[in-house]
Amino acid sequence: MAGEREQGQGGGGSSPEKIVQIRRCACVVKGGRRFSFAALVVVGDERGKVGYGYAKGVEVPNAVDKAKKYAERSLKQFPLEGTTIPHVVEGRYGASRVLLMPAAPGTGIIAGATVRAVVESVGVRDILTKKRGSSNPSNVVKATMDALSKLRTREDVARLRGIEV
Repeated sequence: MAGEREQGQGGGGSSPEKIVQIRRCACVVKGGRRFSFAALVVVGDERGKVGYGYAKGVEVPNAVDKAKKYAERSLKQFPLEGTTIPHVVEGRYGASRVLLMPAAPGTGIIAGATVRAVVESVGVRDILTKKRGSSNPSNVVKATMDALSKLRTREDVARLRGIEV
């Protein structure tokens, strides 16, 4: 069931979401099984902003819409350097670890589906990544967001140190 799809909504002006995972949950009741769905969605403007959302619903479209709404609320800005990231960084969440490394122009996105959804949404075009530990998609998305939050530009570091570049 886990797949990555891009869905654009006509006329809304909102950014397209990337569906990272859809899971089906079953609740056993007297008449049989009652199914619900959980969706993990990543949303970004491809200019440095990205957010993720996780929601449940009775139908798949309901779960995706709710997750997209949560993702748009959680948008955060991250520094980029051209088509890549400023420096090597590692993010962690639970047992998942994600290593992000800048790459030369033309390299492309070398990443698994989960990390790819996040870095494409943030606007990175050239990057090398490695996922270690748990491959649970929600933890990998959170670890990737943690890695992106650790990014600093040269100007930020110079200002923190009190020196000129």
